Amino acid sequence: ANDIIGRLISEKLSEVMGQRFVVENRAGAGGNLGSQAAARSTPDGYTLLVTISASQAINPALYARTGFDPVKDFAPISMLGTVPNVLVVHPAFEAKSVADLIRMAKEKPGSYHYASAGNGTLNHLVGEMLKSRAGIDLKHIPYRGIAPALSDVIAGHVPISFANLPAAISQIQAGTVRALGVSTLKRNSFVPDVPTIAETVPGFDAELWIAIYAIAGTPQPIIDKLVAATHRALAAPDIKAKFAQQGAEVVTSTPAELAAKLEADLKVWAEIVKTSGARIE
Repeated sequence: ANDIIGRLISEKLSEVMGQRFVVENRAGAGGNLGSQAAARSTPDGYTLLVTISASQAINPALYARTGFDPVKDFAPISMLGTVPNVLVVHPAFEAKSVADLIRMAKEKPGSYHYASAGNGTLNHLVGEMLKSRAGIDLKHIPYRGIAPALSDVIAGHVPISFANLPAAISQIQAGTVRALGVSTLKRNSFVPDVPTIAETVPGFDAELWIAIYAIAGTPQPIIDKLVAATHRALAAPDIKAKFAQQGAEVVTSTPAELAAKLEADLKVWAEIVKTSGARIE
């Protein structure tokens, strides 16, 4: 979704600014390689970074070395959108709500397992956040990607998983998994009948956000121009629908709001990563 949203916003920025934008995907190391490359670029407004919260807010705690500083190396422009994670279970699983799951887990600590896309992934850490905030013990089973994790939930081998909504929505709609809660503070427009986890665990917030940054040291007039252009691009009538195709909701922010969100999330995820014991060298 991040790659596609990066292309969508670059197309709109090209229209708004009359300046051609070239998208260069730098995959690898959980997004670290792309952030490293951007951080070393000239701060002239001609290189921008479209990235996700997992890279900016989780990787600094998860990786021994990221090769970039998420605060010092970048100048925030705007939030672009959010994608929720969703707590899903096998259709026959006894728990019919988040409250049921918490009660069951407290009655039988360590008896229930959850599948994730792998150690240190956002899916894994959302599960760790629920364990911490609800005071329960669920056993983690890492997979190599969310598709095989969901496949084992569907097959009944593992009862629970945390998945990003785009990966799980077709199974939710087909009834092969059942959604108990979304990880955002507000209900999601794509699955409005699914409660938030926060309705049971107050303050629970583990959304994936997508944002755009300039390079630290970019002159303020250029930043101001990029902020205005980004907000105009996000207001385009077709952007909401195109984001929705990726399971994302359009969200805008001021640079200060984005900076505050990153600062808060860095603290939250550092605590969760430490508690989980997850580490990538």
